[in-house]
Amino acid sequence: MRSSRALLFAALLLCPLFAAPASAQPPIPDLSGGVLPGIQQWIDQVIPPPPINPEPHPNAPELVESAGGAPGLAALWQATLPSNVGDPMFDAWPAGLDAYAPGEVIEVRDVTATAGVLVLVPFRQALLLKYRTTDAHGRPSFATATLVIPHGAWTGPGDRPVAVNNLPIDGLGRDCTPGYSLAHGLAAEISVTDYLPPTTQLALLRGYAALIPDHQGPWMAYAEPYVAGHAILDSIRAVRGGLPGFDGSVFGMLGYSGGAIATHGAVKLLSEYAPELAGVVVGAALGGVPADYEILARSMNANLASGVFIGATLGVARERPEILGRMNNFAQWVATSPLKDTCGSVFGAAGIFMLPMDIAANFPDPLNSDFAAEIYRVTRMEGLKSAVPLYIYNGEQEFWIPAEGARNLYHEQCALGANAVYRSVFGEHIVGAVLGYPEAVAWLDERLRGVPASTEC
Repeated sequence: MRSSRALLFAALLLCPLFAAPASAQPPIPDLSGGVLPGIQQWIDQVIPPPPINPEPHPNAPELVESAGGAPGLAALWQATLPSNVGDPMFDAWPAGLDAYAPGEVIEVRDVTATAGVLVLVPFRQALLLKYRTTDAHGRPSFATATLVIPHGAWTGPGDRPVAVNNLPIDGLGRDCTPGYSLAHGLAAEISVTDYLPPTTQLALLRGYAALIPDHQGPWMAYAEPYVAGHAILDSIRAVRGGLPGFDGSVFGMLGYSGGAIATHGAVKLLSEYAPELAGVVVGAALGGVPADYEILARSMNANLASGVFIGATLGVARERPEILGRMNNFAQWVATSPLKDTCGSVFGAAGIFMLPMDIAANFPDPLNSDFAAEIYRVTRMEGLKSAVPLYIYNGEQEFWIPAEGARNLYHEQCALGANAVYRSVFGEHIVGAVLGYPEAVAWLDERLRGVPASTEC
């Protein structure tokens, strides 16, 4: 399945070039202002806009209004949204969502029978929750999360603790989520990161429950930290308020890479968005931290990581459609094509083309523009203090997600008075994940057992 989508990706990169009428003579690009601006102009002269006929969505006018009301932006935004996967738990927008409180449970489905292929260790029950949350602009939305409960009664003090496993979903399609895989069994889009590192399994063996949020929301807004932070905090609210036996539980979060984006959003939003969870969430460990997209614009652009970087840009654009208005016709073809439903293993393969982001924009030097600077500022969530103790780690030899971003986050949180620890580990993204994980999960285990965290600020 994924190999066929990879071939589709390569074809779609080329097919817009043949969309112009056969009789048209492609103009020669004007390169007087630099190579890339000339190529950008040439792309929009040669490649027509994609045909866009989306079904209308009631949220579109609000999103376009927030983006400045650019002509055609509503239709373009709708055309980039993920397709339905045929399961109303993930597809259906609940009626009367305004009447639900954030974190209020809308629907519960028992997925015990299908979840075993991902969980691997014995467990008593797996419940898929659908609950109300909030999008990046403060509007009602919904999300899903799966709670896995181990066998046996909890024998420790209080209610059973819960480990929140913020997996690096890193996908644009709804079937890329762990919740979809847990609900549908051995699905085609299962990722190795659904199993490794084995946070869910270790939590269950310790007697903890494991909560696995689908933190990208219904629009699959990959890499958008506000959506992810809200979805995670509301998943905790859903478990505490919607399921018996967890109203007195403590929760600890762990996320790496794309999961660290989500965890970063959650800890910074907790004080304002979910202040009642202060003291309930006892700590968060995050590693391989993409905390600053301005750094990633230098490290992931025009190299083998560019496919992931472009995919993340499309994910953020689903909640910040002003980005779509800065895309040229080529990028619009890609964003509205079947690639909008692919997972990271497919769009990540585009890195072999080493395309610079400039080739997708309709204005020069997009990554160094004032427009990009504002996106960097917003997604960096600067100045927001974590309400929970932090354990931050990063590979010192990271070249795509440099340790600079994680260290800056640590220093920022220390300056704000947060409780934080930073660990530099050997290796790049994969080696750093393996070597940094044991101490991170041990740190989180101590928090769940009630051991107070010591700051190293």
